[in-house]
Amino acid sequence: MTHFDFRNAPYPIREDIGEAYRAYWDKLSAPGTWWTGEERIAIAQECRNALVCEFCAARKQALSPYNFPGEHTHSGALPGRVVDAAHRVVTDQTRITQAYIDDNAANGLGKGAYVELVGIVVAVLSIDEFHRALGMPVETLPQAQPGAPSGYAPPHLSDDIGFVPTVAPAGAVGDEADLWASGWAPNVVRALSLVPDALREWREIAAVQYLALEKMRGYFKDDTRSINRLQMELVAGRVSAVNECFY
Repeated sequence: MTHFDFRNAPYPIREDIGEAYRAYWDKLSAPGTWWTGEERIAIAQECRNALVCEFCAARKQALSPYNFPGEHTHSGALPGRVVDAAHRVVTDQTRITQAYIDDNAANGLGKGAYVELVGIVVAVLSIDEFHRALGMPVETLPQAQPGAPSGYAPPHLSDDIGFVPTVAPAGAVGDEADLWASGWAPNVVRALSLVPDALREWREIAAVQYLALEKMRGYFKDDTRSINRLQMELVAGRVSAVNECFY
């Protein structure tokens, strides 16, 4: 696959950012927990298709997003329900409901598969928006690797937050011991934990675009960053408000 050469970027870019992006593309191309490598690449492509989907743009303006007829702009590689989920996460995420996720789960898009899909969309959109913000083309998606999904489910799950099960606050033990520090499990980190590898992949992107999880409770100047933590939070807060992130 072809990666963008950051040496030709319009602004200086830290080396660890490019390394993290390359590592993510490699993981994206491999079989996941509920999706094959080919399906994971197709979900990533639908993340991009959503931004040029006329149906999504029209539905975004509709009073109700659940009674609006039409068809998505898509690549034809995934079932319609999967395409719709990927597009909603990109274009209309604030109106996703428990009923929508439960209906998907009852009709072939299980909650584990949905969480992995969300993890892919979040990671790909984060990388792509980084490129777009700097006036760079998005990178070519990788070729899929063969193999079957693992089907792994964490043993210590809870339904205490959100619309999907998550690893319980004290459940980061055993194979999940690396997910967060003991005694500290913020909801935004737990959100993808039904699929631990999706959380791990998100953490690696977040660590270079924002901060490593272990540094999030330290409000000091990080020598690897050009702005201090208060400035970072000001930017993050403004972006969250624009994107209607209610967390």
